[in-house]
Amino acid sequence: MTIAPSAPAIDPEADLDALPDETFRLLVRRWIEENYPDEIRHRPKRLHWKESSLWYFKLAEKGWLCPGWPKEHGGMGLSPAKQIIMVEEQERYGCARIADHGIVMLGPLLIQYGTDAQRERFLPAILRGEHVWAQGYSEPNAGSDLASLRTRAVREGDHYVVNGQKTWTTLGMDANWMFMLVRTDPNVRQQAGISFLLVPMDSPGITLRPIKNLDLHEEFAEVFFDDVKVPVDNRVGPENHGWTMAKSLLGFERIFVGSPKQSENALTRLSTLADHLGIADDPVFRDRYARLAMRLADLKALYAGHVDIVRRGGTLGADVSILKIVQTELYQAITVLMADVSGLDAARLEPLAGGLNPGQMAIQSLPTSIYAGSNEIQRNILAKVVLGLPSS
Repeated sequence: MTIAPSAPAIDPEADLDALPDETFRLLVRRWIEENYPDEIRHRPKRLHWKESSLWYFKLAEKGWLCPGWPKEHGGMGLSPAKQIIMVEEQERYGCARIADHGIVMLGPLLIQYGTDAQRERFLPAILRGEHVWAQGYSEPNAGSDLASLRTRAVREGDHYVVNGQKTWTTLGMDANWMFMLVRTDPNVRQQAGISFLLVPMDSPGITLRPIKNLDLHEEFAEVFFDDVKVPVDNRVGPENHGWTMAKSLLGFERIFVGSPKQSENALTRLSTLADHLGIADDPVFRDRYARLAMRLADLKALYAGHVDIVRRGGTLGADVSILKIVQTELYQAITVLMADVSGLDAARLEPLAGGLNPGQMAIQSLPTSIYAGSNEIQRNILAKVVLGLPSS
């Protein structure tokens, strides 16, 4: 294992956000390399809570679990630029993604829109790993067109009665809480009648069914709500204002999903696979590999420009959507080549020698162009907002 160069000694009480970016990067890199569990490194699939919780608790013990939260709420108080560095370094090292819906989505929303009682109840539980959160957004007929959701919440006194269904709920079987969007007023325009609720998953009337992927992994679940009672105190923000808050959660999502580290990591794995198969010097393979490497270089340059905007405190425009398109389609192309050169071994679910798993990586790359807003939706955004093309 290659250990990062030693970072300068840092006072434990020092303001990490004030460090030069490269000093901070070395500090993060060194700590990850010394503390990350090797048994879950470079895992191609999303890990369940019981598999990733060790890393979750290591980050929590270090105080690095919630980089973007203010310090008064138990976070690191880092700027967006420093948060990007932490994401990049974890991706570079092949760290598994933890159960982070409470960290990156619900926590910031409660900090901005929640009541004092909600912050006191829920934020410490996230930091302690007591509450594992799932996101209840997508429905069978409301995915990319989320505003058309139909799960209803009817107020009856001091609680709501919820009926409906959520689907493609990531790690829904692991969660003990869900934050969800529900329709509380069906008589206004779609976006105006949505509210944001916090629901314990052991509530009577909730039924979960796992969804098994092509690689036989139960990463998602569908969730059914039959007369589920939710206290009004579990609503975040005013009634019928959930859409505005939900949009605020997506602020930096597209720059994170557009990070070149996922493709860079996959290209490194492709190179290792080529060495393993003895084809690294094959001219046809080298040509295909070089084309992918050039696409990665283009992506890095594109990404660096957007990161510079964030670093300078600017606001990302609609053109950030291009990052998600370029990154996910490049990642898919790399994993397709991995499967192609692996021949029959690409059909194996278990890894090859050295932990290489080309078939599973190819399968896991397929939904990347769908989640976080499908690439078709991103292209529509670019066409309408950036290029000014007519919508019909």
